[in-house]
Amino acid sequence: MTTAPRDKSEETISPPVMSERRVSIVGGLLVAIGPISLSLFTPAMPEIVHAFGSTEAIVKLTLSIYFAGFAFAQLVCGPLSDGFGRRPVTIAFMGIYLVGSFLAVFAPSIEILIFARFLQGVGAAAGLAVSRAIVRDLFASESSARILNLVGIILSVGPAISPTLGGFTLEFFGWHAIFLLMAAASVAIMLITIFSVRETVSRDLSRIRPSVLIRTYGELLTDPRFVLPSLVVAGTSGALYALATILPFVLMTRVGMSPTAFGVGMLMQTGSYFIGSVIFRMLMPRFGAFRLVGVGTVFVIVGAAALILLLTLQEPGYWNVMGPVGCYAVGIAFCQPAMMTAAMAPFPRTAGAASAAMGFMQMGAGMVGGMAAALFADPVVAMIVVIPIMGVVAVGSWLAWRRIPEEGLSASDDVEIRRSPEE
Repeated sequence: MTTAPRDKSEETISPPVMSERRVSIVGGLLVAIGPISLSLFTPAMPEIVHAFGSTEAIVKLTLSIYFAGFAFAQLVCGPLSDGFGRRPVTIAFMGIYLVGSFLAVFAPSIEILIFARFLQGVGAAAGLAVSRAIVRDLFASESSARILNLVGIILSVGPAISPTLGGFTLEFFGWHAIFLLMAAASVAIMLITIFSVRETVSRDLSRIRPSVLIRTYGELLTDPRFVLPSLVVAGTSGALYALATILPFVLMTRVGMSPTAFGVGMLMQTGSYFIGSVIFRMLMPRFGAFRLVGVGTVFVIVGAAALILLLTLQEPGYWNVMGPVGCYAVGIAFCQPAMMTAAMAPFPRTAGAASAAMGFMQMGAGMVGGMAAALFADPVVAMIVVIPIMGVVAVGSWLAWRRIPEEGLSASDDVEIRRSPEE
């Protein structure tokens, strides 16, 4: 089988100004700030209900508003990074995150806390959008998937330890200290960006003209090469963001776990993602990143089906909740690297905008899933309805992507993306 010819109209990829290892490490740290902001905070949600004399529904808004800020800000920071450069935009948005963190520390009311979380979401958006754009600026095809896999491995470490750290911090120092940790993390990201990240695009303000942005997003959102793999990412990882609004109330309120036990218990989710990412990395040289997506969809479907079956037949407990969630997380680790690469591959000149639109869909799915879950009085019922639906969307989108004619796929990469390098 022959690969598709290279499209001469596509922009060639410049020799990388940063190594795969540096891009992977820096990218992992940039991406991690968003999930860490969720994982550190979730153990404190029941406590904040009591601290402000509020309700569970209102406190859940702190996550929904965070998702909203994260999702919509990507549509701004991604194109801004195309025009102004990756480094200055990252530093500026981390500054917004820092302001939100300090505002949360001193929030006198739940309304101010909700606004502070919105600012944190806006600031954290740059990490996700810019890190993927940097990967697309410098690498393609299997190299891109390999880097995004390593980013995922690094990413899994932060959310793996942050619920535990958040639980201990809450228990010994109170919920205010959690936001001080977030402030410290944003300062660290700014320093890393200043001293370790090299600029990967030339400043070009024509890319951020409103007419250009409208045309760019219009092209992205009507191109199945972008939309379908982005929906796979949204339906898989977006489900984990939706679970962030559900699991604290299932495991702490219904199952009866303490904040510390909840933090430790969340290791099942992040640990499963880590193990899945490591196995994916071992199998990728033999099978190719894109063939392994099918394996991931099997894990997603099994995890979603297990949630429905176990929580319909039994009362919720740690294992019958987190076992299926862990299976779903393994599937995410197999699906994400290839589908992220596929979504951005055809758009080298607007990598920031493509990364932003994909991130918007990803976080938007988490936001919509969390808001849908809030409509259910019982969080267990919410889990067995919302999460399987998101899994079905992801698997259906992958099946539809596979049906795109090969001539309709991007030929800008060195290897045609649905085949392994050996073919």
